[in-house]
Amino acid sequence: MSQKVVKMQGSGKGGRMKLLITVVAIAVIAFLLKQLGVAQYLSLENMAKLKDWIAGYGVLGPIIYIALFIVACIFFLPGLPIGVLGGVAFGPVKGAIFASIGATLGATAAFLIARYAARSMVESWIEKNPQLKKLDKGVREQGWRMLMITRLVPIFPFNLQNYAYGLTDIPLLTYVVVSFLCMLPGAIAYTFAGGTLTSGGDLKKTFTYLGVAAVFFVLLSLIPGWIKKKHGGNLDI
Repeated sequence: MSQKVVKMQGSGKGGRMKLLITVVAIAVIAFLLKQLGVAQYLSLENMAKLKDWIAGYGVLGPIIYIALFIVACIFFLPGLPIGVLGGVAFGPVKGAIFASIGATLGATAAFLIARYAARSMVESWIEKNPQLKKLDKGVREQGWRMLMITRLVPIFPFNLQNYAYGLTDIPLLTYVVVSFLCMLPGAIAYTFAGGTLTSGGDLKKTFTYLGVAAVFFVLLSLIPGWIKKKHGGNLDI
């Protein structure tokens, strides 16, 4: 990995203390999530319960939803039901906005944890995944294009790659902007799919939502091939 990032991490007692604090914080929050029963609700089957839970916070609902997305990214919770939940709880348009914000903030939080607080721990995770080891080389050779294609191609586990990019020398601003733009189509697809569940039997609205979701799902399947073709296969992942 880049020496620049290594220097930013510091060494000795300071680095070990950051790691210890981060690990303890993650363990405590994970324990609380389990005790509160939050994790068990994060499934498509429990969508109605999740919607009621979010609705119970009133005007704070969007903030709670975004916070839930951030927690999911940090603690490796499933993101698909949360994305669909956005469309169920807020409607497809607002849901897409909130889901995109939540996913971007969550991905950024994991990135910053890896870069500034828990480098050694994340490196141990990366060592177990040969494909993730290619990210650093890919970023050095292709820059933001590597991030773009890994966001669009479901090859790398989403939550784990957020941490992995923290070990590369990609600039934070570039990471945030590219991640937001590349995750937006997926957010739209999932929230519009979720919106069909609350269309109230309105067939026109249901088919409209399904159509929009289908278009974005197709785009997500075609864009990666176009990118790899455009760059002559240089994005080897």
